[in-house]
Amino acid sequence: MKRTLDVLALATLVLLSAFAQAPNAEARGLADEIPLPNGWQPEGITIGPCATIYAGSIATGAVFQADLRTGAGNVLVPGRPGRVAVGLKLDRRTNFLFVAGGPTGAAYVYDAETGADVAVFQLTTAADSFVNDVIVTNAAAYFTESSRAVIYRLPLGPGGSVAPDAAVQNIVLGGDFQVVAGQFNANGIEAANGGDTLIIVNSFLGTLYRVDAATGVARLIDLGGATVPNGDGILLRGRTLYVVQNFQNQVAVIQLDGRLASGDIIATITDPRLDVPTTVDDFAGALYLVNARFTTPPTPDTTYSIVRGPNRR
Repeated sequence: MKRTLDVLALATLVLLSAFAQAPNAEARGLADEIPLPNGWQPEGITIGPCATIYAGSIATGAVFQADLRTGAGNVLVPGRPGRVAVGLKLDRRTNFLFVAGGPTGAAYVYDAETGADVAVFQLTTAADSFVNDVIVTNAAAYFTESSRAVIYRLPLGPGGSVAPDAAVQNIVLGGDFQVVAGQFNANGIEAANGGDTLIIVNSFLGTLYRVDAATGVARLIDLGGATVPNGDGILLRGRTLYVVQNFQNQVAVIQLDGRLASGDIIATITDPRLDVPTTVDDFAGALYLVNARFTTPPTPDTTYSIVRGPNRR
């Protein structure tokens, strides 16, 4: 009981602190909301230096860039037939954007300065593939596969360089990892321990796993019986993990232990502006979430946006 009360007390402090600090971001001149082009159909976002945010389009594979201070932006990577942009991550060493290609089974790498193609990798040719999200470490980019128990490893060269003929590795997820046929399984991904450990959320089961990046052996992260259903994009800062729960319109804040073996859900972030958020990133301490609006039928006139939430802990 004492542990429960302590967790509840900490959760209250986190929420009060987060919302109390939100005006600090406004004082830095950051926009409260960033509009995306009508009909964009976003899913993934990533933030780079100089207050630049990038958002991909599921519909066309295009990438939009915007200034977090003004909210103004433009299309960096034009859409093209046959391409899809789901999760994306910027490698600040090279200023390359790594993009998960969803049902195409591909991964795309773009120059975030010019929008030009750097490389395209066909990670899989499986008909039921859905390459969902990506994280970049010093040595590799890792992509999740939502239909099977596998992740894809794209090795990187010195300084994050990308060789167009790099051999993609399939790493089978073993240990405790479970796949439910016909459902979205592995989704959001983060890295810890210098890239030796990955954290992956299973959207359908609402479970979190720590994964050995070299072997794929996965161990369930014990949340004391709690789950994070519809877990989507995740963000790790220190030992605090933010898990976007898309259809719940909320973000679970989880305090992990030092071994990443267990954690407590210490807070839940909600906001009336959230409309099926899918991915989270942060800048200047503030959280940013993109509204995918999956419950709204997409049309060329459907509006989409990225919203700035409270400061992270």
